Amino acid sequence: MTTQALAEFTASLRAEDLPPAVIHQACRVVLDAIGCAMAAWVEDPAKARVAREIAARYHARPGAGVIGVRGSASHPAFAALANGMLVNAADNDDTHKRALLHVGSVVVPTSLALAETNGLSGRELLVALVAGYEVAVRVGMAVMPTHYRFWHSTATNGTFGAAASAARAMGLDTDATLRTLGLAGTQAAGLNTFFESGDMTKSIHPGKAALNGILSAELAALGATSPPTILEHPKGYLAAFSLDPKPAALIAGLGREWEILQNGFKYFPSILASHSPIQATLAIVARDAPDPARICRVTIETYETVRTHFSNKTVDSVMSARVSVPYCVAVAAVDGALTQAQFAPGRIADPLVRRVLERTEVIADPELNRLYPDKFPARVTIETEDGARFQETVLLPKGDPGAPLSDAELKDKFLGNCAGVLGQARSERLHGAIMRLAEAPDTAELAGLLVPEAG
Repeated sequence: MTTQALAEFTASLRAEDLPPAVIHQACRVVLDAIGCAMAAWVEDPAKARVAREIAARYHARPGAGVIGVRGSASHPAFAALANGMLVNAADNDDTHKRALLHVGSVVVPTSLALAETNGLSGRELLVALVAGYEVAVRVGMAVMPTHYRFWHSTATNGTFGAAASAARAMGLDTDATLRTLGLAGTQAAGLNTFFESGDMTKSIHPGKAALNGILSAELAALGATSPPTILEHPKGYLAAFSLDPKPAALIAGLGREWEILQNGFKYFPSILASHSPIQATLAIVARDAPDPARICRVTIETYETVRTHFSNKTVDSVMSARVSVPYCVAVAAVDGALTQAQFAPGRIADPLVRRVLERTEVIADPELNRLYPDKFPARVTIETEDGARFQETVLLPKGDPGAPLSDAELKDKFLGNCAGVLGQARSERLHGAIMRLAEAPDTAELAGLLVPEAG
């Protein structure tokens, strides 16, 4: 019974079970997620306002805070909702590529909210996070890739991760954890429609998954029942959410092979599918310096999912730009850079960027498609009006587990994300508090640093 195995793993997981590398990586996941949440206040203030205000409607003592908001204390489920929205707001959050899941945006808000509300130690927070991470990605790998036809993996499979994190943070036993997973499975939802509209639902999804996970654990703690085989039942989650389910993936290597070590951290603030094309484009610009005004054609050869999900060229919002591979490549070709500045509304509307965007095409290449998802390959070709042709291929983007960000690089990303809200000195202190979580007796220091200084 695979659901049972996940429940047993979650309920029995202890800090001493986690290798030092897993503890360290868990701290990196917290670091990256919190940094991304801080960036939301600068990069997407409209979304950040919604997150703040929805949490404020559910004030609670004891409660948990919203990242970047001084004096807030909300029910942990709604604090997790708000923080999940913030982490994902600028589309710069981590990804497990086989599950195609932004795990940190779900399990960090869940674990953080319950640790703050229930007075957990930093190590207990990390154990809850790892439990949720390992469950979420295994559910994701069990239903992918056909799951992604309609469903947003972070919303759906992430709900199981939030449920496991919540159950572990609340100290539920195996039976209650099993019921938590059953309750989570019947609530999992989130459609991929936003890829065209670029609306807020993409960022609401991880927050709602976190809320559903906490709600599931609270219901289970009260004695609520649920299907004990929610994942493997003939009418259960795998059968309903995948055309080609892989139940063996749910428990493969469970407790021995730590999927959190396969986590990727984004180097660019855009959909992960755009990273190899961006990197290839920037390499061409740096090496060959094609004149953007004379570009007549840009071809992106890559894997099929990019063509079917991320090739929209009707870009009329910041989020629609972040999830459009053609836009990311076009603006990188024009600017020779891909940072938060390339997603400013004025940059999105720039006539030259628009012109290059219209001349950019995504093609699914059978050879490159066979490399996915072990690799995220892309071949970019830029042609100019004088007949020149420039080409570059990237198989693994920077930040992938095969080309990982170092601790120093991840720290630089974090400090850059936080500086606009906290300032340099406070951001440095927050970095230290996060990386010392395994020794922290509680989360008081961390929570105190998650907001700007008074005055």
